[in-house]
Amino acid sequence: MILVLLGTQNNSFHRLLEKVENCIENKVINEDVIVQAGYTKFNSDKMQIFDLIPREKLEELQKEANLIITHGGVGSIISSIEKDKKVIAVPRLHEFQEHVNNHQIEIVQNFNELGFIIGIENVEELATAIEKSKTFNPKKYKKDNNLMLKIIENFIDKN
Repeated sequence: MILVLLGTQNNSFHRLLEKVENCIENKVINEDVIVQAGYTKFNSDKMQIFDLIPREKLEELQKEANLIITHGGVGSIISSIEKDKKVIAVPRLHEFQEHVNNHQIEIVQNFNELGFIIGIENVEELATAIEKSKTFNPKKYKKDNNLMLKIIENFIDKN
């Protein structure tokens, strides 16, 4: 099963769900897909889509998932890598009114550079990232406030 997490921000991320559905149609994805869509309104007969999933159930789904595809939110990324999951993260972009700015680009880049996730900049790269995930061995995440501070400092320094 693949779990897609779009966070709880009051912004849509329709582009990502369109690309996930396209990957299902083109047989890049051959598993069940469950989506926590948040404020993204998307109808599909190819995925199970929920607005919000209770925390306990969401944690169960994260543990069961073979792959997690998420927006570039720190909470979604960390809660997934803490469970030793393969994660593909795609930043929401300001130019599509998906977020107030482009800070998720740097978040995704930092986690990608550290080897925790497969970070992509564009939804068009999703199929390639899914194929890469089959052989990707993510770095194990250990709770480390110094690491989080480094990621935040890198983000601040770039801005």
